[in-house]
Amino acid sequence: MFSIILQAGTQAAAKPSMVAQFLPFILMFVILYFLIIRPQRKRQKEHQGLVDNLKINDEVTTNAGIVGKIVNIKKDKNTVVLRVDDTTGTKIEFVRSAIAGIVNDEKPKTK
Repeated sequence: MFSIILQAGTQAAAKPSMVAQFLPFILMFVILYFLIIRPQRKRQKEHQGLVDNLKINDEVTTNAGIVGKIVNIKKDKNTVVLRVDDTTGTKIEFVRSAIAGIVNDEKPKTK
């Protein structure tokens, strides 16, 4: 009879608690947050800051790889107009979020 009670006691002690069962999932979420989610949010904030600070005559590149100079910013439509060819005056209208970055005119310094 004592052996049955001892066996029941050891089986109950061997069963992990709910926190111990979910601890690996919690740790995986924390790791994913710091490796994937947090850096992505930081990049989104930086890109939004870049898009918000666009001004006329900035030379920019789009997500499609088109380089042009901003000639008009339409805040009501949330678009920008780029001049992509100076000789013909070709202009293309893009959504502001399609701007990938500002092209630096500065030449790299050589040693």
